[in-house]
Amino acid sequence: MTENSQTPQPAATDALPTTYTPAAVEGPLYERWVERGYFTADAKSDKPAYTVVIPPPNVTGSLHLGHAFEHTLIDALTRRKRMQGFETLWQPGMDHAGIATQNVVERELAKDGKSRHDLGREAFVERVWQWKEESGGQISGQMRRLGDGVAWDRERFTMDEGLSVSVQTIFKRMYDDGLIYRAERIINWCPRCLTAISDIEVDYQDDDGELVSMKYGEGDDTIVVATTRAETMLGDTAVAVHPDDERYARLIGKQIKLPLTNRTIPVVADTHVDPEFGTGAVKVTPAHDPNDFAIGQRHDLETIQVLDERGIILTPGPFQGLDRFEARSAIVAALRADGRIVAEKRPYVHSVGHCSRCKTTLEPRLSMQWWVKVETLAKAAGDAVRDGRVNIHPAELTPRYFDWVDNLNDWCISRQLWWGHRIPVWHGPNGEMVCVGPNDEAPTGEGWHQDTDVLDTWFSSGLWPFSTMGWPEQTESLEKFYPNSVLVTGYDLMFFWVARMMMFGLYAMGDVPFRTIAFHGMVRDESGKKMSKSKGNVVNPLDWMDKYGSDAVRFTLARGANPGVDVPIGEDWVQGSRNFANKIWNATRFALMNGATVEGELPAAEQMTATDRWILSRLNTVVAQVDALYDDYQFAKLSDALFHFAWDEVFDWYVELSKTTFFAEGEQAKVSARVLGEVLDVTLRLLHPIVPFVTETLWTTLTGGESLVVADWPKAVTLPGADTPGGFHDKGAEQEIELVQQVVTEVRRFRSDQGLQPGQKVPARLDLTGTALAPHEAAIRQLLRLQPAEDGFHATASLPVAGAKVELDLSGTIDVEAERKRLTKDLEAAKKEVVQANAKLGNEAFLAKAPDNVVDKIRGRLTKAESDIARISAQIDSLPKG
Repeated sequence: MTENSQTPQPAATDALPTTYTPAAVEGPLYERWVERGYFTADAKSDKPAYTVVIPPPNVTGSLHLGHAFEHTLIDALTRRKRMQGFETLWQPGMDHAGIATQNVVERELAKDGKSRHDLGREAFVERVWQWKEESGGQISGQMRRLGDGVAWDRERFTMDEGLSVSVQTIFKRMYDDGLIYRAERIINWCPRCLTAISDIEVDYQDDDGELVSMKYGEGDDTIVVATTRAETMLGDTAVAVHPDDERYARLIGKQIKLPLTNRTIPVVADTHVDPEFGTGAVKVTPAHDPNDFAIGQRHDLETIQVLDERGIILTPGPFQGLDRFEARSAIVAALRADGRIVAEKRPYVHSVGHCSRCKTTLEPRLSMQWWVKVETLAKAAGDAVRDGRVNIHPAELTPRYFDWVDNLNDWCISRQLWWGHRIPVWHGPNGEMVCVGPNDEAPTGEGWHQDTDVLDTWFSSGLWPFSTMGWPEQTESLEKFYPNSVLVTGYDLMFFWVARMMMFGLYAMGDVPFRTIAFHGMVRDESGKKMSKSKGNVVNPLDWMDKYGSDAVRFTLARGANPGVDVPIGEDWVQGSRNFANKIWNATRFALMNGATVEGELPAAEQMTATDRWILSRLNTVVAQVDALYDDYQFAKLSDALFHFAWDEVFDWYVELSKTTFFAEGEQAKVSARVLGEVLDVTLRLLHPIVPFVTETLWTTLTGGESLVVADWPKAVTLPGADTPGGFHDKGAEQEIELVQQVVTEVRRFRSDQGLQPGQKVPARLDLTGTALAPHEAAIRQLLRLQPAEDGFHATASLPVAGAKVELDLSGTIDVEAERKRLTKDLEAAKKEVVQANAKLGNEAFLAKAPDNVVDKIRGRLTKAESDIARISAQIDSLPKG
């Protein structure tokens, strides 16, 4: 028996209700786990450490199906490692989610006709904290429902006092090292959220716009430019052409008139311009386009802000005060009236950036912001993967990671919000700047004030692997649990979060934040479509948990989790997983009622039936298979392997084949009961990390053990006197039971073809001479509902299978002529398949071109068809003659 810290007690067969009711089990069981401290992590332990941080969900949200998916995978990993003897830390917590949280509270204020400005900064931030305290516990409750084995005593929030110290410390260090600086650059600006957002928080989508070609200058000095944002022409400070474009050579250096204004602007030569695109001339608006800003820097052009922070025209004149989209139409109309419009194309479909939070069309805007200089940090993050310190799984995503970190631009980290970590820099009356660390005194006196911006949410969450453990203090937790063993996260966070953690971890800790990055895909609906509220296909996992139980939801999600691949999921699949939980429950109840036990050591192999030896041999194969798949993060494959082993081999074959032994009682029944107890013990342990609730309930009843959470992870089963590498294996027994399965499967198929009911009994004669099937005749008869052949037996069907012959008396149960016609039709189809396969295999030209796997497939079809011909012919011959 696999070891456990508590001596097993006899299984209480009356302790299990006849049906499994998840709602009655899951809540109390989870609270018992927490109360017993199973999920805590001891930094003083001498056990090897296994650490995973939770990708911190936004405090604004609730547990959606994507969270449930990710948490299931992490929980499975940590539960297994805990059972393997590791000091396991699954670090929980939540992110303050700057923009998202501020938006939520502002919407609440708007219901009362107020804005954050009505409250003022200090009162507004206090209001957000109040909202966090009221609403922030929702996710924690949902995580408990799912069964997350997190270290609740270590729960963190990205704006906790300790994490705030971490943020201030690293900002100060990077500022002093010249890695954080303040500069005026073009950024993505959201006129709704009134803040800068980073490039990776921009959602691009194709919008219907307009492309307007318009004429600048007068007479011979005219030049045509095109734009999709006509309103920005009020801020143009040049027209750019390529220096080698002969069409405009005479204009380079000249001043031309800018329509609708009293200004003239220069024509400049710049190699950025593509002479083959459009007219080969582009308008230059340095304050409202990143490429134009770069041109403006090279040519020392003036920058003119056309739009304010809300997208309203600033420029004095007839368009001042108009919204950007209203101004666009008005300016085009004015240009048209002035004879300046050369061409208009509507609709003009082009890619437009939108705020990922509120979906507002973004505006490129020149703004003074704080930046992280990423060149050396990004190189270190790339090198850590290149030299093998960090492994990306699946490996196919590694080039995508390199493509990002190798081409990373400086990171805009400031946000014009009130909720978040405030920039720890004080500005003086004469332009002085002082960065203040957590132990520094902030400057005081007239004219000194703290920077009003806050840090990008991803700045603080990028510190998550070590800030949660007390950094910058050199804590026992850091020494024990850093670096993390693995990061499990969606591939969509590769740029938002993963790269940030890599840069910060290497900079602050001098070591990578995690050894492995295991990327998973996105959860989609059963048709493979992205889930969204607008499509009405969003699923609340709590609804499914209420209906089918948390184990069913977890198993469904794990069974779809192929590395880095999106996961389609439908309610039918969850219902199927619920059926699996019920199957485990019912089979275990049957086993307990028939004496299944874990008491005493396993009998010797020679005391067992072939069926006993077969299931133990198969069990050891599955143990090794599951371990290998866990180590490769192949959750779908290991879940599928466990499903088929438990349902098919243990419950449908072993239990059924052993019923004759159990019903006969005696010593052999005791041997098989001990084997069945061992198989259930190990199978429940293997299943526990994915379906913890039902397995815990069954295992503690079966073994009397304390809890599967702290039980040992199973190893290969060995038998007395047969301690072989990889545990007990018996290929002979496996082959023997395979023959039994062939007989049962084939006869069942035949019975079904005849329209016989599964429970309908049929007289039969079994000729098992010369096969290994003789010891299994009673089991075969029971599984197939075959009665003995008594006087008057008339074999109307004869089935040769697995070297044996099964004769059935179907007198009065089938239409012989109809059966003859059906079999004749099947025979002709098999013969046709042989002809077609032989034709292809005899075609040298085909064999020369066809891939090996295609040829092998055709050979397999030929073999099967020839076998079908022999089988069907024998069945036809066995039918009564007319």
